[in-house]
Amino acid sequence: MMLKPSIDTLLDKVPSKYSLVILEAKRAHELEAGAPATQDFKSEKSTLRALEEIESGNVTIHPDPEGKREAVRRRIEEEKRRKEEEEKKIKEQIAKEKEDGEKI
Repeated sequence: MMLKPSIDTLLDKVPSKYSLVILEAKRAHELEAGAPATQDFKSEKSTLRALEEIESGNVTIHPDPEGKREAVRRRIEEEKRRKEEEEKKIKEQIAKEKEDGEKI
C-alpha cells in the first residue's frame, strides 16, 4: 500500500525525518484548533491534511528565527486585512439597509 503523500516527497521539503514529524504534529494541532487551511484537502484527518500542506510547500520550517518572525508577521497582517475587509462590508451593508429604510 502506497501512502500519499509519499515519505520521499515529504523529506524533500524538510531537513530530516524528525523535522517532518514535528512540523506535521504542530500543523495538525493548528488545524485542529481552527487555524485557516492553506488549500483544499483530499484527507479528512488533520494529520494527513498537515502532510498535504507540507507536500505542497504551503507549510515550511523556519530554521532561522527571523524567517519565522517574518512569516508570523505576514500571517498577522493578512488576518488584520481580512478583518478590516469584513468590517468594511458589514458597514456598507448597514449603510445600505439604513438608506433603504429611509426610502420607505
